[in-house]
Amino acid sequence: MAQKFSVMNSTKWEELRLAMYAIEPAPRYRCMTIAGHYSEEDAEWFYHFRAGGYDDIRYIDIFAEGQSHREQVRRALKKIHLPGEETVEGFRVYGYALPGQSLDYL
Repeated sequence: MAQKFSVMNSTKWEELRLAMYAIEPAPRYRCMTIAGHYSEEDAEWFYHFRAGGYDDIRYIDIFAEGQSHREQVRRALKKIHLPGEETVEGFRVYGYALPGQSLDYL
């Protein structure tokens, strides 16, 4: 992978984890690592999400289950102000940016 620039820190990842844990039902997610591995879907935010640490998360895709759930997730993400974007399936939060990549904040 080309040079990358960290745009998140452990504090922000923890804020994300706790915010998603508080939503019912907890949103499903998948993580892309900097090595290019895309994890299996999971919805367990309390232990699983932080199990391997946050240093290798290139981005995380968070899936919304319908419009009401999407609004809950959007409100939680906006409170934290994270680098990311809204997607067809939900949201993507970035841990690293590539050179020249322009990121917005949720």
